[in-house]
Amino acid sequence: MLSTSSRANRWWWDGNADDYQVEHGEFLRDSGFVWCPEGLDEADARLLGEVRGRRVLEIGCGAAQCARWLAAQGAEVAAFDVSHRQLQHSRRIDLDTGVRVPAVQADAEAMPFAGASFDVACSAFGALPFVADAGAVFREVRRVLRPGGRFVFSVSHPVRWAFPDDPGPRGLTSDRSYFDRSPYVERDEHGTPTYVEHHRTLGDWVGLLVASGLTITGLLEPEWPEGHERVWGGWSPLRGRHLPGTAIFSCTRP
Repeated sequence: MLSTSSRANRWWWDGNADDYQVEHGEFLRDSGFVWCPEGLDEADARLLGEVRGRRVLEIGCGAAQCARWLAAQGAEVAAFDVSHRQLQHSRRIDLDTGVRVPAVQADAEAMPFAGASFDVACSAFGALPFVADAGAVFREVRRVLRPGGRFVFSVSHPVRWAFPDDPGPRGLTSDRSYFDRSPYVERDEHGTPTYVEHHRTLGDWVGLLVASGLTITGLLEPEWPEGHERVWGGWSPLRGRHLPGTAIFSCTRP
């Protein structure tokens, strides 16, 4: 059964997937692996290592742009997302590009895959900010990874929670506590949650990963690159020069 957060976010993404792909599709590319609004590209970063011949799972895939790029590199890919409409966009891109990504609708807290079936798992801003129990996701990742498998994921940098989600000067002044874990919730006229995003401190993320049995091997905070002028929500060149916008964790299953 879906949690309240997962149910709300499935509804939200089903309703907003079209606008999201129109606004961000060109930046993400039909077959491209962009880790974050800073534009860090897996083709350059190689955080996943060599993927040719490896089984790779993309968690919270959206329209599966990352999985499609991985397939082009010779990986055997699978992907899933909580949103049916996002997966319809994945199918549309499959038909446009001729590269088919096996993608299913599922919740990250209960992955429909056999244990020890993947060499690599990855998530670029997918699922983890939107689930109530990130620890359950990490335990599922550990379950589906083979021993020695690699897991890399990107999320909003936790420090951003203490600042308004504003790309302009207002977004440079903290107006709330970094330690307030209350989720951001939008509700309809009946009070039913329609969008939920959860905040976890850097220490929370580390603690959840360790408790799940995964080993942290790296933490990357991408700097805003020179010449990159694109604004994405609260991410902007102005804020990017002052505050980290993204945290990318690299882990292994021992």
